[in-house]
Amino acid sequence: MRKQTDEIFDKGIFLEMAAEFDKAKAIYEDIFRHVTDETVLEKARCRMEDIDDLIEEKAIYQRIDENAKRVLSEIGINIIENQPLMDLLMEADAVDFDNETALFIPLKRDYIDRCLAQVPRKMPGDPGMNTFGTGATSPFLKRTGDEELRPANREEYSNIILTVGEQQDVVGIFSLPVACDKSISLFEISQLMEKSYQGLKMITTSAMSDAEVTFLKGKEHWVDGTSLITSLTPMNNMVDPFLRSARTGNNLLLIDQSIAGISGPGSPEAFLTQNHAQVIFMMVIAQTVNPGISCIHCGIPSVIRAGGNLSYSSPHQTFINAALARVNTWITGFPSAQTGGSTSLPDVTPQALTDSELSRNALRKYGVHIIRHAMGALGSLNFFSLEKFLEDCERERRSRTIFESLPKDTGMLPMYFPGDDQALAGIREIAEKGNPKNADHTLKNVDAFRLWEDTIIQAAKKKRYYPQLNDIVIDKIKAAV
Repeated sequence: MRKQTDEIFDKGIFLEMAAEFDKAKAIYEDIFRHVTDETVLEKARCRMEDIDDLIEEKAIYQRIDENAKRVLSEIGINIIENQPLMDLLMEADAVDFDNETALFIPLKRDYIDRCLAQVPRKMPGDPGMNTFGTGATSPFLKRTGDEELRPANREEYSNIILTVGEQQDVVGIFSLPVACDKSISLFEISQLMEKSYQGLKMITTSAMSDAEVTFLKGKEHWVDGTSLITSLTPMNNMVDPFLRSARTGNNLLLIDQSIAGISGPGSPEAFLTQNHAQVIFMMVIAQTVNPGISCIHCGIPSVIRAGGNLSYSSPHQTFINAALARVNTWITGFPSAQTGGSTSLPDVTPQALTDSELSRNALRKYGVHIIRHAMGALGSLNFFSLEKFLEDCERERRSRTIFESLPKDTGMLPMYFPGDDQALAGIREIAEKGNPKNADHTLKNVDAFRLWEDTIIQAAKKKRYYPQLNDIVIDKIKAAV
């Protein structure tokens, strides 16, 4: 009998992992009605403490996905002065000329839905959930004992690539980690990466020749990192490279680097809605050019500190990227790659290493798909350090061992994502005024991220687990030092 009740409870956990929280709740309620074993009942009570919060959180993510499509169909994208994109969408009959209230060029909702339906939900070379790796193409290589700021040269890049290749047991994506000088080209770097690293690799191709770009075509372990839009407006210098990559048929990593309160709204929900809208616009363009092309949702929402600089040490950076990962893993099904596991600190110090480790572990607990920038990056992605990379890899091995030893029946951790029923109106206001700083919506949400963090902290104190920084994982890490 105990085995049967355990199997029933395990089914509830399985449904939670699939984000089927209503069905999981029904399982737990059924346990209360028919099970007398106190051990199983206690586990079900613990899950019922979270299940309504998870149901509410999922509903907000569903609204984010819906409102992102409404951004494209009701507010529009500012492409009126970009003739290649205008011609492309008009030829596809994608523009909604009947919409007289849109601020920019609105797309037909049925066209958006058709394009998104064509995006493959399974990606070639998928490294799996909770994958961490390099990235950011930091402008400077951090060299031990050398304070001069400069990119990596040929010899240094060769060493970086060989070193990453030796850490493939924990590096799940090898994304271009640092800029290179003129002694080596990006195409040459891609050739070296191909020889030394067998897993998922990412490189940008905007500086490559037409012939070089085709190197990535048909290779399931390669993705072409590209971007197209910011603040609902195309970046003109990226349009031709974007279209070339899509027409070539490379697997696309679609990057949106919005910053809360700077290039995007200030509330978490409005911020993710705009970030998501801009990525799915890129998907629409890619599918228009090349139906069925593989697209990875690489929204990498970022937050700033008081001085206006990016803040990769902030838990808010971790929270917002974990939330966007859930929009995709719970709702859209798109392959997803976010940012995290880094630090704002510019030097390789114990605190910088701890910042990165805590971020990776928090992301892992909440559940993410792919995380770039998680190994070796410093100074909010301004620097890449091979010394830090190796230490990050060693700490990641230890963390994996610890996480693998933890109970598997604790269910999904809620993030208590804060809803904002004015998210769409806020995006429209910002678009009208041309800047988030001038919008009333931004001013009303100046404390939104801090309040979200407070909610997580207060809720966590009531749990037998603690989805913040000083939990059982950190205790074990300290004990091992």
